[in-house]
Amino acid sequence: MKTFLHNTGKICLYLMLMCSSAMAQDINFSQFYDVPVLRNPALAGLFTGDVRVSSGFRNQWQSVTVPYRTMVLSGEIKKVVSYQTGDYITFGTQITNDIAGDSKLSRTQVLPFVNYHKSLSSDKSTYLSAAFMGGPVMQRFDPTQLKFDDQYLGGTFSATNPTRQVLNSFNSTYWDPSVGLSFSDERGENTHYYIGMALFHFTKPRVSFQSQNDFRLNPKYAINFGLTTMTSSTDRIVLYGDAFKQGGAYNLQTGMMLTHDLVQTDDDQKISISGGLFYRLNDAFIPVFKIDYYKMSIGATYDINISKLVPGSMMRGGLELTLMYKAFSPNHISDEAYKTRCPKF
Repeated sequence: MKTFLHNTGKICLYLMLMCSSAMAQDINFSQFYDVPVLRNPALAGLFTGDVRVSSGFRNQWQSVTVPYRTMVLSGEIKKVVSYQTGDYITFGTQITNDIAGDSKLSRTQVLPFVNYHKSLSSDKSTYLSAAFMGGPVMQRFDPTQLKFDDQYLGGTFSATNPTRQVLNSFNSTYWDPSVGLSFSDERGENTHYYIGMALFHFTKPRVSFQSQNDFRLNPKYAINFGLTTMTSSTDRIVLYGDAFKQGGAYNLQTGMMLTHDLVQTDDDQKISISGGLFYRLNDAFIPVFKIDYYKMSIGATYDINISKLVPGSMMRGGLELTLMYKAFSPNHISDEAYKTRCPKF
């Protein structure tokens, strides 16, 4: 792509800077199950514990071009609303940053969220959750890295050659809201599941860098599911899946993990190992490995690229690492009435 831009000298990259956010899909992680509010803000709080802090780092396409780097940090806190009904609320914030391409096109999102979980059963095993998420998104690029056709003289490019192209803005900020619903339940004592749906960017925020343009971010529709079932006292199968549609683009990702507990004391004290395989439609197969060590979890994936970029990528996609901390509050551990039952993912 860089060869095309440099040889023709067109201002395609400039147009991409204005249009890419409006036309392309949002950022995505292969370990999407550990970044729940990117899937659906109503999936916040669907974990065993009261506090969860998640972080992730993704390095993609290093074998093809300037690597795309994506980082995420999120925190969730659950609080009981009613001891009698079992209703509880989850609130927190997710921060993401991604940098792409020669011009270092970057986007930083700061998205607070709140998710209310309404108990639908007397034994506090069935919940309907409704969530809202929204906050500022800041994007910028480095104009000194752009190359234009009138900077080529005699077929040779020089950054010191003047250009008639005028870029009057290198950064912009917009506000981006999302909403979501999820339903979670259990079947017997060994099977837990959830389904959900979400709508992102429903206000169609303006994402143009230049004031004379009115490029809008397309709404994104999401459907999610997750299921975990015990196959023995120490082993379980976990399934996840998402379907997204945004403008003319769509994405499907799904997969399975097998988890074996090496040490079991209670829900807050386990050592386990997990392995599995995920698939992203027409893009990648993704081997997964994860270690849960008491309150900490470490996950690693590597995308095996199967898209049209295989000739250039040699099937090398991207490395991704995640780190997570989950815990119960002291009140939760000491007070049985405080406990709420939710999908154990």
